[in-house]
Amino acid sequence: MPGRPVSSSLCPRPRDLRRGAALTLALLGALGGLGSAVGSGYRPGDPGAGGRASAALARTETPAPGATRPGTADRDAVARAAAEAVAEGKSAKNAAQDVVSRSGDRWGVVYDQGEYASFEDDLDGRYTGVGLWAERAPDGRIQVSRVQPGGPAALAGLRAGDRLTRVDDAPVTGLAVAQVVARLRGGAGTAVTLEVERAGAALTATVRRARVNTEAVTVRQLAEGVVVIKVASFTRGSGERVREAVRAAPSGAGVLLDLRGNPGGLVTEAVTAASAFLDGGLVATYDVRGAQRALYADRGGDTARPLVALVDGGTMSAAELVTGALQDRGRAVTVGSHTFGKGSVQMPTELADGSVAELTVGTYRTPAGRSLDGRGIVPDLTADERVEERARQVLGGLGVGP
Repeated sequence: MPGRPVSSSLCPRPRDLRRGAALTLALLGALGGLGSAVGSGYRPGDPGAGGRASAALARTETPAPGATRPGTADRDAVARAAAEAVAEGKSAKNAAQDVVSRSGDRWGVVYDQGEYASFEDDLDGRYTGVGLWAERAPDGRIQVSRVQPGGPAALAGLRAGDRLTRVDDAPVTGLAVAQVVARLRGGAGTAVTLEVERAGAALTATVRRARVNTEAVTVRQLAEGVVVIKVASFTRGSGERVREAVRAAPSGAGVLLDLRGNPGGLVTEAVTAASAFLDGGLVATYDVRGAQRALYADRGGDTARPLVALVDGGTMSAAELVTGALQDRGRAVTVGSHTFGKGSVQMPTELADGSVAELTVGTYRTPAGRSLDGRGIVPDLTADERVEERARQVLGGLGVGP
């Protein structure tokens, strides 16, 4: 992840924060009973599925060079275990995963070469699988967060909210989300049997894997001068597509940036997307094994167009990075529900047999210095239902529409 060194004293300009507070207060006054009070408190969140390199959050202290944070795997120990397993003719992946599991790194996972190649395909917006997204529910179980319309899982009758209990007769209890997703992958045309729980009943479905292409950014224009930009994930090229959509929006139109259900992705793409609405300046700070760094927006973004960001409990990782930057810098009003709270950076380490360990290496903070990991973002206006309608009303309060 690119970024220039940043000192611990780096913070946004005071005028940015004042502008954000003023914007929120003006909206609350204009909208009356529409919005709830702005809160700064956080509730603990159990991190869910997040993308690779979904930048992370920072702790106050700076660990000594080479130190391993609590709850993260030691890179050298993982590599040694893999090398020893190869020398003994054993599975390097299994040996490495055992070290990662014992370390308490909840986001660490080890892929074999084929799995990692599929993971790389994900970042290009294509993969071979069943067409569903998984996350960790508040009770710790794995649940289906989204099903691709027309995809294999949808055709088999699976739905968002189904609790996944077994994959090919193997229980998923205790597995990381990434491990469950890896089990859903496989060659096109191969079958996988999924057992789910829905409303207390156990259901079994056989799903045939297929090549799935996903569209990370979709745009639609509403009649009243509102453009909705939906970002499903931050795959390669998604940031520039957001910028293109903002440039193409009619003059005077407001933007609803819909980040609901976005599990994250590449930090570089998230920063590019944030740059569509900022004219340079800080997007986030982060640390990698104690080295402090910062991410900056490109100059030339649209700083005048009214903007509302839609978020929910499925807004994670790099999507939270964008949300936090736009909120802290007073560029957007956030509407929806509390975000998930995943703020850790994973980076790849190649092992002796070519398998790859994705290990947590650091954490990130928003421009105002907020840590999000396990805490998430409280939206300016809380809405659990009719979120888009509420957001359009917010844009109305900003002068968009008739």
